[in-house]
Order: sequence, then structure tokens, then C-alpha cells
Amino acid sequence: MQFNEMPFQDAVPVDGYGPNMFRVGGKAYEGAVLICGEQVIPWGGYADTEALLEIRARVDFVIVGTGAEMTHLPPAFRGPMDEAGLGLEHMATPTAARTYNVLASEGRRVAVALLPV
Repeated sequence: MQFNEMPFQDAVPVDGYGPNMFRVGGKAYEGAVLICGEQVIPWGGYADTEALLEIRARVDFVIVGTGAEMTHLPPAFRGPMDEAGLGLEHMATPTAARTYNVLASEGRRVAVALLPV
């Protein structure tokens, strides 16, 4: 799936996604990714809480794309985020990517962690 172009100042957009891949800022990435500002970081999924905790001072909240379907976040993942005061919003990955693009294009302090579809 490919998205429509939007203006971005200090962030890279999610341009599209497919099976086990994302196109972000014109580049292809395999597997899960964490996008914060102009950084695209390989993300280890729910086991990788440290990557999200490292960016918490730079964002107001993180959108978590849970894959093809929306699922609940595992307590072992959500717990450390709650303890650190990092807000999470979870939704299916396609919706998470679109929501991130809209908020980032508005200049909001948001990151997105995406599991592949």
C-alpha cells in the first residue's frame, strides 16, 4: 500500500508497507521499525522496550502498530512504558502508519513503532 504525499518538516513519513517491509522516507526497511523524527531504527518488537524508553524525552506518545490486526499490548511490554510515563496508543499497523503520518505532518512530537503486516 502506498500513501499520499504530505508535507513533513522534522520527520520522515511512512510511504508504504507490504509483507514484512516498510518504505519510510523513500527507503525500504525489512521487519519491524521505530520511527522518531528523522530516525528510522530497526525495532525488536515487544521484547525491545529499551528502544522506546530511549526516545521518551523526544515524544509525547508512541503509536504502536500491532500488525495486520489490532491486538492488545502484552503486559510485559506495556508495564515498563507505563512506569516510565510513556504514553502508548495501539492500533493495527496500517492505521498506525496513517495516523503517524497525519500527526507528524502537523509537527506533533510523536513516534511510531510498527510490526509488519
